[in-house]
Amino acid sequence: MITSFQMRAARALLGIDQKTLAELAGVSLPTIQRMEASTGNVRGVVETLTKVVEAFDRAGVELIGEQARSDSGGRGVRLKEPGPPRRVGT
Repeated sequence: MITSFQMRAARALLGIDQKTLAELAGVSLPTIQRMEASTGNVRGVVETLTKVVEAFDRAGVELIGEQARSDSGGRGVRLKEPGPPRRVGT
């Protein structure tokens, strides 16, 4: 699961806007806007959620789940390695 807070935080780490995330994930801008407007866990088609999570992963952002190992607990995001986001298919 991914939260709307994680999506916004991940975009901020990458320095990208919603339009760029939509392009990286291969989904529409209104879809990203709807996902980020969610309260708590993002709801949507599993395939779309997967595309967004994979786009963040390719761009170097790790999403930290509720039960994942983290020194202070809770959900979050972190950069796996510095660098610009990579486009889908490259």
